[in-house]
Amino acid sequence: MTVDGMVSTVAIIPARGGSKGVPGKNLRRVGGVPLVVRTIRAALASGRVDLVVVSTDDPAIARISRSAGARVVDRPADLSGDTASSESAIVHALDELAAAGIEPSVTAFLQATSPFLPAAALAEAVDAVASGACDSAFAARESFEFVWRRDAADLAVAVGHDAGRRPRRQDREPSFVETGAFYVFATAGFREHGHRFFGRTAIVAVPEATAIEIDEPAQLQIAQALAPVLEPVEAVDVAAVVTDFDGVHTDDSAWIDAAGNEQVRVSRSDGMGVALLRRAGVPLLILSTEANPVVRARAEKLRVAVRHGVDDKAAVLREWAAGEGIPLEEIAYLGNDVNDMPAMAMVGWPVAVADARPEVRAAARLVLSRAGGAGAVRELADRVLAARGAAR
Repeated sequence: MTVDGMVSTVAIIPARGGSKGVPGKNLRRVGGVPLVVRTIRAALASGRVDLVVVSTDDPAIARISRSAGARVVDRPADLSGDTASSESAIVHALDELAAAGIEPSVTAFLQATSPFLPAAALAEAVDAVASGACDSAFAARESFEFVWRRDAADLAVAVGHDAGRRPRRQDREPSFVETGAFYVFATAGFREHGHRFFGRTAIVAVPEATAIEIDEPAQLQIAQALAPVLEPVEAVDVAAVVTDFDGVHTDDSAWIDAAGNEQVRVSRSDGMGVALLRRAGVPLLILSTEANPVVRARAEKLRVAVRHGVDDKAAVLREWAAGEGIPLEEIAYLGNDVNDMPAMAMVGWPVAVADARPEVRAAARLVLSRAGGAGAVRELADRVLAARGAAR
């Protein structure tokens, strides 16, 4: 929301580079998208945030945040350690904005560690604070759990319920548990009190399925597994397509004759998909560590660029993209095995074939329904072409 062209609501995302529980946490991917980028997108999708600000001490986070549409505030070292509070980072970011003439009436504090931040719920919280219905609001999930604690003798003590009475779920009033996804508050009140909770505080309920906060590796793995279930299918709107060869254009097997010559099986459907992309003017590259001449022969048959026999796919991909003038964020990379993961981590659309390694599927923004050598390349081609048609 803007008032006379001025920023009314700002979303601030503290995202420091250090993390003990999950190293590089804010850049780790869920659904193939870095956590900090997911949060930026949710803020923008809410339709209630005029400016998204990422407070960080990390150059990689800063770069990717700017690419996603956020303004970056450099977070000083004394506010970037393990003991620094989120409030201190928010105050610093607000001070930096004020120095630039930006003084929002509403501030949303978002955490990149909540990968499924509901944009509609964030909009509800901003509206509640902006309208004066409350002074602060936060995301929480309903809970009908029976909570216990241990006393000094290490014995169980009921918390918030009568241990001798077990009413049915439908007969109980829910409690609410913070999810950590967002906190929204009047900026002036926050500056006065120095804390995210003050005055009249409202609860904004969010679906339990989205209430995941990533603080340890197991939670990251759970979020990666849930992403394909919770999120709608996206249009694969990219400028170029790069693929591995073995396990993508082939089923990852080979026939070897007595002389040591290798033959592989490919899909004619994949060949048509490549032809359709080429006719649409989509640059393509086959990138493979395999040195066998069959890779180049197939690429020449398809009339696409090829780099094979390479050890560092990420470096070659970066060089090729720069030469073509294509931002890495606008490339889809289709892979199947662990040696594809560094290249997949560089692009905007990491894609995995259906029978890819589990860790590759977890890193993908899209997992195809087709296996390598069985129409996976055609499936991706159809998705890319459909997105181009929809954009026209």
